[in-house]
Amino acid sequence: MDMDMDVEKDTELAAAPLSSGWCDPLRRRLRRWLTAKQVFECLRPLFFVTYLHGLTSFYISHCATSGQREIKKSWFGYANGLIHVGLYSVCYVLTICNDCESVASYFFRSRISYFGDMMQIVSGFIGVTVIYLAAIIPKHRLEQCLQKFHTMDLQLHSVGVKIMYSKVLSFSYAVMLSMFLVNLAFSWGTFAVLYSSNVSPTLALQFTFMVQHTVIAISIALFSCFTYLVEMRFIMVNKVLKNLAHQWDTRSLKAVQKQRSLQCLDSFSMYTIVTKDPAEIIQESMEIHQLICEAAATANKYFTYQLLTIISIAFLIIVFDAYYVLETLLGKSKRESKFKTVEFVTFFSCQMILYLIAIISIVEGSNRAIKKSEKTGGIVHSLLNKTKSAEVKEKLQQFSMQLMHLKINFTAAGLFNIDRTLYFTISGALTTYLIILLQFTTNSPSGVENSSDCCGSLQNLTNHTN
Repeated sequence: MDMDMDVEKDTELAAAPLSSGWCDPLRRRLRRWLTAKQVFECLRPLFFVTYLHGLTSFYISHCATSGQREIKKSWFGYANGLIHVGLYSVCYVLTICNDCESVASYFFRSRISYFGDMMQIVSGFIGVTVIYLAAIIPKHRLEQCLQKFHTMDLQLHSVGVKIMYSKVLSFSYAVMLSMFLVNLAFSWGTFAVLYSSNVSPTLALQFTFMVQHTVIAISIALFSCFTYLVEMRFIMVNKVLKNLAHQWDTRSLKAVQKQRSLQCLDSFSMYTIVTKDPAEIIQESMEIHQLICEAAATANKYFTYQLLTIISIAFLIIVFDAYYVLETLLGKSKRESKFKTVEFVTFFSCQMILYLIAIISIVEGSNRAIKKSEKTGGIVHSLLNKTKSAEVKEKLQQFSMQLMHLKINFTAAGLFNIDRTLYFTISGALTTYLIILLQFTTNSPSGVENSSDCCGSLQNLTNHTN
């Protein structure tokens, strides 16, 4: 018995180093993928995905000499983007030749739905092409934006801010994973319903359906990460100024001249070097604020046409999906379809929710960065009221003037601002178009609208407005 126990102990001792030897490389690899020490490294997985899908012509590589991450350009990136656009164009032409085939057409067919399918096909083709071209051609703006982030991070370190890039890396993983899971669930559910009813969409339709949603999701994820970087840096500048105000409030600036205060935050760790002169800290904060605004403006120039395209496609799909659902629930037409009402309403509702999530992700990311930038003015004026030094007061007045002239905003090609006011604009336009579409089908209960019915509906709409 004792001999058996000794053998078991020897076996466990021999197996322990072996198991730890297998686990150590896995842990090191996992730690390497979950940690980052600079801005290029924290965006490495995201740019790897965009590079594979042809949305960027560069990727983040490891420099053997310096040991740092850097941007590396590749001709394969350009070729990959052109190949994706070419395949996408061919598949779209095939779907148009196949009686304007679309996923929505399998669920519902009428004159208005035929027009809606054509609009979605054309807008989808133009939209994906614009996203690819707007991502590849002005790539220098994206590189400039990354360089500005790198420069401002060095200045933030000089005023006592050490950035936790692993938080940005985790955020990028979370955004990409959530976008992937939502698209996967929607695509799988859609094709599962089609195949369950013995409907077999062509490979061209499946490719265009998947690529359109994937490209839009990746563009939104990239924009969300950049707005998160802008938001983080505004938080850092505000914390530096708040820490300076706290030192003035406690009247302990002279007592802690030889000490450092340490604060741990969610997105970064900060220690303000209080041995520096307050005027010098404010001057460096002004320079950092200017770099943040320049980086945000450069990012807006890069994403502006992509955002316009995504929001336009989302609005168009939401309008027609809401019309199909309301028309069915209100019983204004009879559907001649293989699918049950529950399946019909579920598909269009889920597609509508998917594009609502896309708009909300864009708007909320932009809105958070704008709100954080607006808080800087209040902190600066609070410091201006507390200071008694003429030099510091002059610097704060300069900072106040800079805040008046340097404000960040994100727009869609200058046509409208991307903030929470966009919700009200979209709601009003959506209501207007839904009323018009429902009026056109008031006198066509069978769901097949002929020209006389359309003219009669238009006349009724005119009479109601008069």
